[in-house]
Amino acid sequence: MSDLIAKASIDRRLAEILTPVIEDLGFELVRVRYMGGKTPTVQIMADRPGGGIEVDECGRISTAASAHLDVEDPIEDAYTLEVSSPGIDRPLTRLKDFDDWQGHVAKIETTEMIDGRRRFKGVLAGVEGDEVLIEIDEGTIGLRFDWLSDAKLVLTDDLIREVLRARKNAGEIDESQFDEIETIIDSEDDARLPDQKD
Repeated sequence: MSDLIAKASIDRRLAEILTPVIEDLGFELVRVRYMGGKTPTVQIMADRPGGGIEVDECGRISTAASAHLDVEDPIEDAYTLEVSSPGIDRPLTRLKDFDDWQGHVAKIETTEMIDGRRRFKGVLAGVEGDEVLIEIDEGTIGLRFDWLSDAKLVLTDDLIREVLRARKNAGEIDESQFDEIETIIDSEDDARLPDQKD
């Protein structure tokens, strides 16, 4: 079983090369993807353990990764290197991600058909051994990690709230920089313009 959802051999090779470099800088590799074409691109997604990465930190990762890739030379052609954060609706690429984001809605795709389908959407219920547990309409099912071809969180209000709360608790958000927000509309019934008639 691979530690990262990466089906293409070049992606697995890049992950092998880049993981120690990124970890030495104090970050985690979330995903690496090589995209060919007219201008080939290597996309690196990294994060701080516990979440939250800044633009200048992406720059540091880019510099270190670029130097290391120049030495290892896994790609013959010229390419563009992009480093970014995973974002709120992040991809889930490691087995631990499914545990870390338990209770949140995710979309999962498998390489093969399972019970007549390849796409599953539901609430993550953690992991059990090498299986990802997800609550779908039919109940909780287990999908083996190495069956997965793609997985990501679905952007929901609960997910946004949790990410913001974690960043606030980590001291990444300074509330003094924001004006006080007052909730005026309490329900959808009140959500109409003053001129609107019933």
